Amino acid sequence: MNKILFPLILALPLTAQADEALLKKYNCTACHQTAVKVVGPSYKMVADKYRGQPMTDKLATKIRAGGAGNWGQIPMPPHPQVTEADAKTMATYILGIK
Repeated sequence: MNKILFPLILALPLTAQADEALLKKYNCTACHQTAVKVVGPSYKMVADKYRGQPMTDKLATKIRAGGAGNWGQIPMPPHPQVTEADAKTMATYILGIK
């Protein structure tokens, strides 16, 4: 196997674990789960709804600013403590779920 690709392949699970750790760090898992709707939509529902659309920046903004109306009547409160970089990382991870 290519000497460059092998370390990248090994690092993929660690990256997913780090992204999941951010979701836990900011308490996103209190209202969202990967495959099951809790208070808010599952991450998979979000990924499916926006698949193929350039939504990373918009979702990152929504994570920080909160919002309402896209998924029902329960609003998502703002999370200003989430850094822009972490919000983009989480948005990229969520939108990549299949």
